[in-house]
Amino acid sequence: MAFARTLLPGLLSLALTGVPAAFPDTTAAVPYDGQTRHETALFSVKATNNAAAQAFTATGTQLTRLSVYLSSGAATGTVTAQVRRVRDDAGSVVASKTLNLAALGGAGAGWVEFPVSAAVTAGATYYLFVQANTAESRPIAWYGTLQSVPGSLTSWNYDKAYWGGWHAYDSRLAFHVNPTGSERCGETEPCYVPASALAARTAGLLTNGVDTEAVLPSFAVGASYVDGSNVLRLPSGRWRYLPTGSSASRVVAADDPGALAQIGENRAWLAAGKVPGTTAVQRAAVQRALLSMRALLKPDGAFAAGWSPAWEYSWPRDGAFAAVAFASTGHDEEAYRILGYDARTQRADGTWEARTKLDGSGPPDARKWQLDGNGWVPWATWQWYEAAPAGDRDERLRTLYPMVRKAADYAARSLGADGLPPASPDYWELDTATTNIGTAAPLLAGLNASADLAGRLGMGEDAERWGDAARRLSAGIAAFAPRGYPRTADGKHGRDSAVAFMAPPFNTAPPGLGAALDSTYRALLLPNGGVSPGNDPDFSWGSYAWTASTAFFALAWSGTGEQTRAGKTLDWVLSKRNGLGELPETVNGAGLPSSVAPLGWTDSLVVLTALALQGSPQPTPPSRTSTAQRNGS
Repeated sequence: MAFARTLLPGLLSLALTGVPAAFPDTTAAVPYDGQTRHETALFSVKATNNAAAQAFTATGTQLTRLSVYLSSGAATGTVTAQVRRVRDDAGSVVASKTLNLAALGGAGAGWVEFPVSAAVTAGATYYLFVQANTAESRPIAWYGTLQSVPGSLTSWNYDKAYWGGWHAYDSRLAFHVNPTGSERCGETEPCYVPASALAARTAGLLTNGVDTEAVLPSFAVGASYVDGSNVLRLPSGRWRYLPTGSSASRVVAADDPGALAQIGENRAWLAAGKVPGTTAVQRAAVQRALLSMRALLKPDGAFAAGWSPAWEYSWPRDGAFAAVAFASTGHDEEAYRILGYDARTQRADGTWEARTKLDGSGPPDARKWQLDGNGWVPWATWQWYEAAPAGDRDERLRTLYPMVRKAADYAARSLGADGLPPASPDYWELDTATTNIGTAAPLLAGLNASADLAGRLGMGEDAERWGDAARRLSAGIAAFAPRGYPRTADGKHGRDSAVAFMAPPFNTAPPGLGAALDSTYRALLLPNGGVSPGNDPDFSWGSYAWTASTAFFALAWSGTGEQTRAGKTLDWVLSKRNGLGELPETVNGAGLPSSVAPLGWTDSLVVLTALALQGSPQPTPPSRTSTAQRNGS
């Protein structure tokens, strides 16, 4: 029966009708015998009593590919497309191809391409016949339009129970015969997209060093990056990239000179640094992470967390990790650019907003500021200094030093009689009634880093002041130790993956940290294999694992000598990369990438962990004892 009359509501939700073209098409349309409109689920094509056909006139003498717009509620089964001389005569087939729904990704919607090879007679009328076969009860439909399509031939619905056979319609099914150029799926229209892929908001990034454009999940199916670049190879074999000076991507022929130049520049940038990893999988993931981090970095030094509206801001925390990853892999300019942005956006009192607009003009809303930035930014500055070329690093450090001084002084002044800072929203971006470990641990790293930087520049009074503050804070954090460094020292807010911030390369691991890491990891481990940020009884993360929180443990274990555990944990994170190799922010209960991909913070953590596993761990800011020894005091 015609689905235009009896369409099930659930089927509409699977169809990607109305999905905007994520990438503007700049190529000329190629003539074809068919039509593209697909706003309506016209006919059920589920075997054995349903099928559909669209008459068309052959414009050439050879068939190479057929394309139809399908939506399937079924995850298993097959779909067969045939070209017949006679609509209802299976013996008149001149071309046939069967695809497996599971191989397409299961339930979903979009353009399905059937490769074929057959001779036809130009000018003759043929019938494109489609029928599906599944044991599931869920519908499978061929989409099209109820509107008039001038010059189009008749469409046919086969419904044995309702019509007793074939029935002609004025509606027109969405199809292509021998699609080429922009008619190929993945260019202006999505290829068949599994519903599971839509758990994520973004799937990848294109960039020209100034502008950035997200690759939507619906346009990532069947695509891949040209190795060592942010140029996308489409299912058609053509390339999509963001040309220099443009804010919108273009589809070009493979080996287009502009795209080749961008690929060459991307590869030269990678070659100027290092791509760590003990396995080919790690090296591939790190390469992708570095390129994606570079795409998230703006010319002014703002580092976007991700490239979807709610993530297109610069957090001091995310930027700090990116700066360390850049510096540690030999990309000094990018690291220093981020720190320069931090210096320009620091508030007069030495703190930072929770996040800022990418032009540095200020916060996008009234979200409460977060004190942990006063630890992360000085820690990142110290890490940059450790990795920077020796020639002019002291001079460049002096430029950043006023930022470090204001940040460290504020942190030192914030400590109470118990040695702890006040309650502040942590990396969860949620407040607690008392001090949380997600703030205290970064501040300890930052104070130790600041004291050491002061000593490097001969600022003895600063070094002593911040070293004293670090000792007081370290003593205060000891109150967290008996419960395994939970979110708050009173234990009322559960375990927290921020226990990893007490480990290298942030802080020298205190006694008993290994047991705390183990017990916290077990408490936060989810059935999907990743970990939740925490198990605060006042707030639930549900079944979603955070790739960043999981990577915290990989980095901490790599810094405490548990390389095998670190490697296995990193392997889980890398196993959740999407089809383009990008690392998502979260993994849902079904084990699928969700939220945004890539997430710059996770990218940074993967780079740092790979370095540590390769034998090149980041150093840890020395405690006050070693600082005092260095200064001879």
